[in-house]
Amino acid sequence: MAELDADDRDDLRKNQFAYVDREGGEHLPINDEAHVRNAISRWNQTDFESKTAKEEARKKILRAAEKYEIDVDEDAKVKQSVG
Repeated sequence: MAELDADDRDDLRKNQFAYVDREGGEHLPINDEAHVRNAISRWNQTDFESKTAKEEARKKILRAAEKYEIDVDEDAKVKQSVG
């Protein structure tokens, strides 16, 4: 996976993360194909403040996967709606 050093991560916009918590903490970068793939695999390992936040992050990851033409397995946790 492409690595983000502290400076590169700081250069990302908030919308380049699947989840930004209430304190501004940025989680699950989705700025390129490699990071989207990583977000897909780590989505269910991330702590979210609410079900709504988790569902919004899930949808954002899936939109990013579509953008980068990543096939997400139907059995992947990120494909299952939070409910």
